[in-house]
Amino acid sequence: MSLTILDQLEEKIKQAVETIQLLQLELEDLKEQKAAAEQESAALRQEHEQLKSEHQNFQDRLRALLGQIDNV
Repeated sequence: MSLTILDQLEEKIKQAVETIQLLQLELEDLKEQKAAAEQESAALRQEHEQLKSEHQNFQDRLRALLGQIDNV
């Protein structure tokens, strides 16, 4: 009887270890995905700032041209 209980306990421990290993792999995968998402987010923020700057420059040039037209 006690041998059966030990066998069951051993099986449950093996299952727990396998589950832990799978969860660790999943955690590593999620960490990699997070890092990639953070990199992409940083790149998008940089692109956004560049586009804002270009937009501001365009508006400034347009205002300057409109000012020249008003002076004519």
